Amino acid sequence: MACGAIAGHVTGIAARNDWPVDVRALPPLLHNRPDRIAGRVEDAVTELRARYATVAVAFADCGTYGALDEVCARLRVPRLRGAHCYDVFAGASRLAELLAQEPGTYVLTDFLVRSFRRAVVTELGLDRFPQLREDYFRHYRRVVWLAQYPTGPLHTAARRAAEFLGLPLEVVTVGDQGLERELRALVTGWSADPGASARSPRPG
Repeated sequence: MACGAIAGHVTGIAARNDWPVDVRALPPLLHNRPDRIAGRVEDAVTELRARYATVAVAFADCGTYGALDEVCARLRVPRLRGAHCYDVFAGASRLAELLAQEPGTYVLTDFLVRSFRRAVVTELGLDRFPQLREDYFRHYRRVVWLAQYPTGPLHTAARRAAEFLGLPLEVVTVGDQGLERELRALVTGWSADPGASARSPRPG
């Protein structure tokens, strides 16, 4: 069960590693209401357990301040390590270094670059009230795009996002190896249980 913001990457990584998993995604815009994430994850895990022998959670903490950990512990399901997907993609130490260099860093991933208009501009009401941009972003000094696959169109979209915010853009190519490493840890946990099947539904 994956966050919709990384579900495409999870699916691609699983396919290239031939992992026997199905990926189910929750809406990525839940990140704008992180107080709802833990409850939605609990509902999804409960539903999936009726059909699957093993379930894991491809979410980091994502602003739940431990609420997701409480759900995962109670339901006995693992989740991705890290405070957010930025940690997962870049590595916690590398991200900490970037933020130490410039605390006023606004971070984008490929998903946020693609969905900037919807996830940021529309969701924050900046299309209707552009004067709010200064209120939201006055303390930021740069945009850092943690690029998984920095294609030409994504470069263009990232530049437009940074221009909209009135900030310089820096591109840090991180790939998806960090996510793959964390997913591999989840899959290794499944394989340690010889009776578990991540793809085969429960009988009956």
